[in-house]
Amino acid sequence: MSAKRVGVGVIGAGVISRYYLENMTRFPDLNVVAIADLDQDRAGAVAREFGLRALLVQELLTCDDIEIVLNLTIPAAHFDVSARILASGKHVWSEKPLATSRRDARTLLDEAGRRGLRVACAPDTFLGGALQTVQRAVLAGRIGEPKSALAIMQSPGPEGSHPNPAFYYDKGAGPLLDMGPYHVTALVQTLGAVRRVSAVSSTARAVRRVLFGADAGTEFEVRVPSQHMALLEFASGARAVLVTSFDSGIRRDLLELHGMEASLEVPNPNRFEGTGRLVPFHAEPEDVPAIGSTWGRGVGVLDLACSIRDDVPERASGALACHVLDVLLAIEESARAGTSLPLESTVASPDPLHENWDPTAATL
Repeated sequence: MSAKRVGVGVIGAGVISRYYLENMTRFPDLNVVAIADLDQDRAGAVAREFGLRALLVQELLTCDDIEIVLNLTIPAAHFDVSARILASGKHVWSEKPLATSRRDARTLLDEAGRRGLRVACAPDTFLGGALQTVQRAVLAGRIGEPKSALAIMQSPGPEGSHPNPAFYYDKGAGPLLDMGPYHVTALVQTLGAVRRVSAVSSTARAVRRVLFGADAGTEFEVRVPSQHMALLEFASGARAVLVTSFDSGIRRDLLELHGMEASLEVPNPNRFEGTGRLVPFHAEPEDVPAIGSTWGRGVGVLDLACSIRDDVPERASGALACHVLDVLLAIEESARAGTSLPLESTVASPDPLHENWDPTAATL
């Protein structure tokens, strides 16, 4: 079994790395071996915590015992780092977004195809039991033909809880590109590909202040809109309203699906667990408990690894990430142009996992 385990390395030792490592180091089909970061002291601290090797980036990329490299850098660096990973002959798992432009995202997928490698991308929350249960319910016809959806992410912004929040308000982030991928991925999972978008945007404050950590009190510039409101039209004929905002004192992570026969209140798409609620038009509501794994970040890396070994498509694929990015960029462009825009891409909804899928089971 150990000879077939998939070796994993990590580039980027920031806050998110611990969420991945806490899970991936418990998955027997993965062998997490090393981490690298421009801040070598930070990489060393994480390496000691999880029993890994702390390496320079180039050292990690030349390791023979690493097949998949996680790119956990800031969004602006995603393309360059992922391109280096592919050039080293290794598969990529990228934090979202895959890139900050369609051209760069497409370049990564084309390069991976030429090299016989794979590019996969967060979010992998849609692989959690909560959203998998929702997908199975929709496929089973429990809401009838899906016709519309409402997706809202509202918060005051990350500066009250993150020690270095400025990048959340820079190119490649903002509430749309930082949090929008969770809701849009869940919508594509259940409603299929988007074909057209219309949107408006706004910015409540041009300057924000760090509220947490050593740099508390430091001000930084807001370089992207801090709120988008969009209408999504799906190839299936369904419609959805999407709101992403860092300008709200009220916190919401809401997703509702509405069909011909019932509505479905979906658990927070930024979480792996939760209980849904089926609301028929003329009957009593009923809870829809999650069936399946509720392990957190890292299950997408595991699905990628097992898909490589089994020679089948991974679910959190680069193609899915490219379509989600296309939707988000089209929302940005529609808001700037003041007109609706067609989508350049399409993608099939990923197949659901088996409800008994267990990341802690050794299968390789």
